[in-house]
Amino acid sequence: MPENHEEERVVLQIPEQCAGKRLDQVLADLLPMHSRSRLQQWIKAGDLLVDGRVTRPPVRVLGGEVVSGVLRLPVETADRPQAIDFGLCYEDADLLVLDKPAGLVAHPAAGNPDGTLVNALLHHAPELAELPRAGLVHRLDKDTTGLLVVARNPRAHTALVRQLQARTLEREYAAVVNGVMVAGGTIDAPIGRHPVDRKRMAVTAGGKPAVTHYRVLRRFTAHTHVQVRLETGRTHQIRVHLAHLRFPLLGDPLYGGRPHFPKGLSESGRAVLENFQRQALHAQRLALTHPSTGRRLEWRAEWPADLRELLVCLEQETLVHST
Repeated sequence: MPENHEEERVVLQIPEQCAGKRLDQVLADLLPMHSRSRLQQWIKAGDLLVDGRVTRPPVRVLGGEVVSGVLRLPVETADRPQAIDFGLCYEDADLLVLDKPAGLVAHPAAGNPDGTLVNALLHHAPELAELPRAGLVHRLDKDTTGLLVVARNPRAHTALVRQLQARTLEREYAAVVNGVMVAGGTIDAPIGRHPVDRKRMAVTAGGKPAVTHYRVLRRFTAHTHVQVRLETGRTHQIRVHLAHLRFPLLGDPLYGGRPHFPKGLSESGRAVLENFQRQALHAQRLALTHPSTGRRLEWRAEWPADLRELLVCLEQETLVHST
């Protein structure tokens, strides 16, 4: 695929609390928009300097070092614009905020060469071709619905990425899990590639730090409606963390296991559960500081129709079983 490049200047200081960690691991946490493999390439090539010196992974940091460099970012130019509905709910010169529907893949890749969110964004705003990943600052899995923010220019992109790093870009989700939770809590468990199945992620000792907060909203006969808030944004984080607790997302084809059918479930209720063919996860709230005005902005996305139907069904089945 033909590429051109844009440059991104980086200057940051390694936090003291990172002492003893590998340089590439620390940079993966501080620069989450770049993969660890690409960061390793930049370190080896001398594009990222530590206190002005070239180093080589795997080097461990002391804390306090200054990392600087000019990174060459590939910009894919072969992605073609396509007229695809992506649920636009806010737009200005700096930002697009989307309410992504289920079934829409974020980026072109093997198996999904087009028909993706990137193709839709390039059709709506052609200038996004000049930004990495067409301005996407974070992403949602194919079958997760809800709110996403897209930067429309390099300055806004940098500002939003810094908010992600500082954890001031707030992301809140609605989810339905298999099983009945007793209470909410926090999951602080590192996430990395599954040691056997490379298509999956897993809680692993050598993974990247990941923190998820969850709160119980409603308990049903065999399921729980929870509110989830992310501190970090690892691949499949909510899905992996909740499955790690043995409360996987209802309908999750990768981490969900066998579906839970309450005893005495009505035929209509069973049909609703069987027909819910995606993970029950919806990005319902997004809050950030506008990169130009400095105002704090917030958006909320209504639950999609399939999730509303699911929650009504679970509520009705619970009422039947409680009488």
